[in-house]
Amino acid sequence: MTLPHFVAETPMFMPVGTKGTVKGLTSQQLVDLNCHVILGNTYHLEERPGSDLVQELGGLHKFMNWPRGMLTDSGGFQMVSLLHLAEITEEGVQFQSPVDGSLMMLTPERSIAIQNMLGADIIMALDDVVSSVNTTPERFEEATHRTTRWIDRCIKAHARTHEQNLFAIVQGGLNKDLRGISIRDLSARNLPGYAIGGLAGGESKDDFWRVVAQCTAPETGLPADKPRYVMGVGYPLDIVICSALGADMYDSVYPTRTARFGVALVPSGVLKLKNIGFAEDFRPLDEECSCMTCKKYTRAFLHNLVAKGIPFAAMLVSLHNIAYTQRLTRQIRTAISEQRFPEFVRSFVMLQYPIESNVPKWVRDALAECDISLV
Repeated sequence: MTLPHFVAETPMFMPVGTKGTVKGLTSQQLVDLNCHVILGNTYHLEERPGSDLVQELGGLHKFMNWPRGMLTDSGGFQMVSLLHLAEITEEGVQFQSPVDGSLMMLTPERSIAIQNMLGADIIMALDDVVSSVNTTPERFEEATHRTTRWIDRCIKAHARTHEQNLFAIVQGGLNKDLRGISIRDLSARNLPGYAIGGLAGGESKDDFWRVVAQCTAPETGLPADKPRYVMGVGYPLDIVICSALGADMYDSVYPTRTARFGVALVPSGVLKLKNIGFAEDFRPLDEECSCMTCKKYTRAFLHNLVAKGIPFAAMLVSLHNIAYTQRLTRQIRTAISEQRFPEFVRSFVMLQYPIESNVPKWVRDALAECDISLV
């Protein structure tokens, strides 16, 4: 994707900088780790410090000193995460601030206006988001059709079409018919890219992969020549499976959030550094990783910091975990370009599950959909 601030390669993982920073890391560290695009959040940035101030200071790139690609979420996800503080109507969603109780009315037009002021390379349409584990079928039908009505309002409100790429977000919950309607209606708008929303919210893995497969299916899915973004996905296995299904972009707070709990991502799974078994382990987190944490610090040192709750540990493990996600997606891209992706998938899965019979059924089924076998 040739973006105004960077030429980004896919598949890619985008670290989340909700409030204008990826927690625990500097912008220069993210550049050094070769992150192509990072995220900001419209709702939180509008609440504080405000889009007017960010625009006055030169836009979100200059505000947070980030020279590469930027994507801003529309604020729609807060309809799930802050549902107890939100009132959703056809006009938009009204939030009550968890900080001071003030009200913010976020309409499709207002969301786009804020994002125009923030100046991200990719901006997301405001969609009507429903948790995937909601038990009210009527709510999913309402949200699906409202999301289509709102995309037209977003398109009309978008004032910087030559500088910012507007992505639509497919809704429909776990209902195949509703997802099909959303795919059809949003694809008809011929936008620069599309996202698969409403997942990573507690649904079963079997439901999860089947929705992604439907949205990326040849001919009946989202356009294959446009970026396809699975929102909220950060588990390494999910990234590999979704890439096999045909997705291109991912984001999640998982790598940095789990780092703050002392959990490091490695090719075989995770290392829970609080465990006493690491107290005298003088190896790096990952001997194949070239990040600063792995080059300079041992598992024993990190265990000591984590066990004592020293904040420096969160920074070191966050840096490693983001390095891991960037290395993983780089390996995926290389395997695709060298036409050995099925072999890469097999080796990745077998590192995670050395005993073949332990590979989850959903993984086997998803890979079978892609004609990738584990033997």
